[in-house]
Amino acid sequence: MNPQLSGLAALLLPSALALAAQAADVEPWKKQENAIVIDAYELNEIDWSEMLADKRIAGFISKASDGLPESYSCKGDHNGDTVAHCKTMWRKYAVSRELYETRRLLARSKGLLWGAYHLARPGNPIEQANHFLDYANPQDDEMMVLDIESIDADNYMSLEDAQVFAGHVKTRTGRYPVLYTNHATARYIAANRDRYRILSRLPLWYARYKPAVAGSFPMGNWENYALWQFSAAANCTKRRCPYRVKGTESDIDVNVAPMGKAALRQVWAFGSLLPEKPFEPVDDILTASIPATGALKASVEAAAATGAAAQTTGAITLASGTAATFSVSVSADATAGLAASGAATVTPGRNLVEVTPLNYQDF
Repeated sequence: MNPQLSGLAALLLPSALALAAQAADVEPWKKQENAIVIDAYELNEIDWSEMLADKRIAGFISKASDGLPESYSCKGDHNGDTVAHCKTMWRKYAVSRELYETRRLLARSKGLLWGAYHLARPGNPIEQANHFLDYANPQDDEMMVLDIESIDADNYMSLEDAQVFAGHVKTRTGRYPVLYTNHATARYIAANRDRYRILSRLPLWYARYKPAVAGSFPMGNWENYALWQFSAAANCTKRRCPYRVKGTESDIDVNVAPMGKAALRQVWAFGSLLPEKPFEPVDDILTASIPATGALKASVEAAAATGAAAQTTGAITLASGTAATFSVSVSADATAGLAASGAATVTPGRNLVEVTPLNYQDF
């Protein structure tokens, strides 16, 4: 590990992204000064001679590991799979790793920046982090990426486990990974950055297949994207594509950096957390409980102060110890029994609301 390299990236990254934000909102891939980065997985076909003819391409990020490692022995419980298929997957894993190493050797020999990503799945996050590091064997000047596709914890790694993954990578390498995710997931993390203190500060590799990201940034601690994946199989066909990469098919993923090749090279390895913005102060703590005594729709609008309660089909109680007075509006739908559910909106000042069945609390 080179601490000087990591320290330099920590100093340069926030200022570089902030300066680039002004010119990065609308189709930045059309600006010749902005660097292009390719990312690929093992089934993408690439003619490297043709691809490298595009001098704007500055880097290549390859899929490395995927979830937990394959079982070489194929003994015991391997998720209901047949032994024959297990062995096929192991051979595929061995071939894909050889392809990964070949692509890295070729890319670096041609002067491209190199990165690797881990597709995060359900399962032990520390074992997945070890699998990623053993597979990718990242060098000090190579980008490491945690790929979170969704907040659906049944099919992808939970955000809580993702923080463990990122922390373990930091423990082993001295650097944090970059976070790759889409707009919906990034927005959720940003809105809950008090719960995801690590994820919300990882440099953001942002996937969104639209011509502009105006209005998306700043988002939580993210002032801008580190990379923007703007073209993929989802929005690129043989007839029309935001950016056509020679020597590749329309399913290749293409990314743009909000800066030129020289500036990108200075911050490429990343590794440091972004600055954390101050949290808004909490005015008061309000608890609003709506009883589930049969199907109901309750609505309350009232002014409440310490020791007072506005009463209708539900109850609003000010739990603050101060004498502050403010207007409160609560609305909710609920059904009877243990499965009662509802949605509430509580507006004391600018605080956020956490919604739970029958009990709605403003933090």
